[in-house]
Amino acid sequence: MAYLRAKKTKTGCYLYLVRSVWDKKNNTSKQEIIKYLGKASDVLREDIPSVYKNDPKIMATLARYSPENMKLHDDVISNSRDSLFRGLLEGDVQKCEGVCSRYAKTASITDFFEKILKPVMYQIGDDWKAGKIDIAAEHVASNIAQNLVRGTRFAVQKNDKLKVLLCVPAGEEHHLGCDILDVFFSARGFRVFNMGTPLPAASILRFIDDNKPNVIMISITLEDNLVAGQRLVKKISSVCDIPIFVGGGALQSENIPVFQAEIIKDMKLDAVLQKIRRQVATI
Repeated sequence: MAYLRAKKTKTGCYLYLVRSVWDKKNNTSKQEIIKYLGKASDVLREDIPSVYKNDPKIMATLARYSPENMKLHDDVISNSRDSLFRGLLEGDVQKCEGVCSRYAKTASITDFFEKILKPVMYQIGDDWKAGKIDIAAEHVASNIAQNLVRGTRFAVQKNDKLKVLLCVPAGEEHHLGCDILDVFFSARGFRVFNMGTPLPAASILRFIDDNKPNVIMISITLEDNLVAGQRLVKKISSVCDIPIFVGGGALQSENIPVFQAEIIKDMKLDAVLQKIRRQVATI
């Protein structure tokens, strides 16, 4: 596996193209320099050996070190979004999986969720509301997206005692947001209860009483379900004192209704994680 390594000195930051090789003698991996590239801000794509020029991870790393190369990274993001958008609407599962796996090599699957999948699904939702795409195509796209998310796996970073309940209000058939949070929080060692599909409030309350989650997160995709979300939050708040967070596509507009909960809007997953931990720590 080849990648870029940065070395900082008093005169600047310098890049090396390296690869991992197995040291049989010491039974460990070690770095082997393929090519010294020079000062990071001066390195261009043309400086990368041709066999590695299409490696998205190398290109994404290179993009971080010079303004010119930032355009390369922007192009990777733009092309990935376009390819995923077409693949989802065409119902092409293999194309979508290919976009996901290629982009995930650039950084992390979290990056794919936030920079590629999320904006593409928002675009599909907006096009559906505008009558540009049919509801059947939107459902096919949503199902493929959910399978992409469920198929991803993280190495668990640490064990965590926090328990998180993920749910949606009555009428909300979209649960992609819950699936993304499920994958993300599980990788952080959380114990995740993902209800996904809408359930009667009484059933949710019984589950809360039996399992004592530390945090409750409610995902709302369609604005038509905001009122149902308000009712669900009110019912939960009336019987238990547990931090409640509400987020999703329906909460991205300027005119957000009042909730007896904390609203998550335009926030990265790591920031959501930090907010939850801070909130729980104050209880």
